[in-house]
Amino acid sequence: MIYSRITGTGSYLPEKVLTNRDLEKIVETSDEWIRERTGIAQRHVVADDESTCDLAEQAARRAMEMAGRRPEDIDLIIVGTTTPDQVFPSTACLLQQRLGVHNGSPAFDVQAVCTGFVYALGVADQFIRAGSARCALVVGAETISRILDWNDRGTCVLFGDGAGAVVLEASDKPGVLSTHLHADGRYENLLSVPRGVGRGYKDMIAGEAYLQMKGNEVFKWAVNTLGRIVEETLEKHGLEQSQVDWLIPHQANIRIIQATARKLKLPMEKVVVTVENHGNTSAASVPMALDEAVRDGRIQPGQLVLMEAFGGGFTWGSALVYF
Repeated sequence: MIYSRITGTGSYLPEKVLTNRDLEKIVETSDEWIRERTGIAQRHVVADDESTCDLAEQAARRAMEMAGRRPEDIDLIIVGTTTPDQVFPSTACLLQQRLGVHNGSPAFDVQAVCTGFVYALGVADQFIRAGSARCALVVGAETISRILDWNDRGTCVLFGDGAGAVVLEASDKPGVLSTHLHADGRYENLLSVPRGVGRGYKDMIAGEAYLQMKGNEVFKWAVNTLGRIVEETLEKHGLEQSQVDWLIPHQANIRIIQATARKLKLPMEKVVVTVENHGNTSAASVPMALDEAVRDGRIQPGQLVLMEAFGGGFTWGSALVYF
């Protein structure tokens, strides 16, 4: 039986740091207010000349270096992003060109907002299990700062930019045990950017091409949904919460992370948390947190890791992975 295993991780953050104190000069807020409600102290944002593909390239190269893989080894590239460089070609195709992957292998983007990396990982896992790929590069990369209304203190304090990546390879040993992907478009009005080129150029620039969120409703949905997706994942394999070595949740808000952990009776010592320094980086948050925990030695070979995310759409999903 063919499995897929994560053999390398990588991440990248833009150099520019925006602290809560910096935001106090932009919008009516305070460091205390942001920390208390979100757990965020700072976030990274791209410079004017940086793009999503720039961040993705750095994260991808670091993941490939850890895995010991060269461009000619990569036969599939999937990028989860909501903020592509261009309408087309896809960010994955642009990344393929940057990396020098010229073997004609498929490259495409997945748009599932904050669940984008988990969706992309699930698709890549299916490619490998089916024998259609042997070495995939899976990336979550975002420049969310570009779609924020910097006058809206309810959203601009929450988000940051960044990228995370993994190399996923075919193996005869279990790695990705399962992925679980879901969506329900009935709730699109609770978290969205309600403009786009499909409605016409004038509509796109009508002053509403930025992220809009009804925070209280999203919070309730996120906590309940993330609890259910974890239970669904563990039930499939007949596992108890205590058998999970690490939970890597989407880094949206410390209160959501804590509420999910309580619901699952998981101690926070088993939860990877990066939201304080990264903010919500959408599709990049899970792979960046994963990379940090791998590189600092928390995640060790033989451990069981559960990744989960929730995003606009609504979309939500999980991945259960042996390292």
